[in-house]
Amino acid sequence: MPVSERVERGDPEPAGGDALPINELFYSLQGEGTLAGVPSVFVRTSGCNLRCWFCDSYHTSWEPSHAWMSRTEILEAIDAYDQADHVVVTGGEPMLHDGIEPLLEALADRGYHTTVETNGTIARDVPIDLASISPKLSSSTPTATRGPTGGGTGSVGDTEAVDPATWEERHENRRLDIDALCALVESTQFQLKFVVADDADLAEITALLEQLREAATVPIPNDAVLLMPEGATRERLEESRAVVSDLALEYGFRYTPRLHVDLWNDAPNT
Repeated sequence: MPVSERVERGDPEPAGGDALPINELFYSLQGEGTLAGVPSVFVRTSGCNLRCWFCDSYHTSWEPSHAWMSRTEILEAIDAYDQADHVVVTGGEPMLHDGIEPLLEALADRGYHTTVETNGTIARDVPIDLASISPKLSSSTPTATRGPTGGGTGSVGDTEAVDPATWEERHENRRLDIDALCALVESTQFQLKFVVADDADLAEITALLEQLREAATVPIPNDAVLLMPEGATRERLEESRAVVSDLALEYGFRYTPRLHVDLWNDAPNT
């Protein structure tokens, strides 16, 4: 049975130490970044330390749901997709979980190429082939009138867990960590992937890049900076992609599509 068909909310962590809360585990094409189009096994963990209002993985953040899987179970599920030697570990925020360390070590031992998709606020000493780092801009912060479906609290529920106003200050305080960003870019191959809604985001991106370039001990070239249009549906991408592609040309950054959205819209397990 696919993981996404047996997820539960509030399920306690089992004993054993290497289990991870898995929201989805599936085979698809990488949709974003420098490896867009590569057949990949996706391991989506549940749980996040941020609450972007536009999060396209609502059930890993605002209302986390998951099935607990041991490292052995995860590896067996990955190995079953023998068409792919690329694994994308994503979330939520996968670096939250201690169990991510033995999983990434085991994937490296098996010879998989691993991409870890992270918001860049947590760094761990783990084997990663590509850190796909998505620092969150101020435009990601939820507010009382800007919730995860574009509205306020009532658009997603009436509990504190999904109330954007309760997360506004927490998200804003946590969304950037220069030390963690430096540790990530200094330890492995990386791409900095920014979700862009409009041209107002570019001043913040260039200011953050200046700060990071001063603090890091490795170069951060423009071709490692990717601009990605905000939108989890084809309709929304139609509104944002032209603006973002023009901004990539203007600033000399890379443009990345959201290939999975173009192909499958917002369907799960894609």
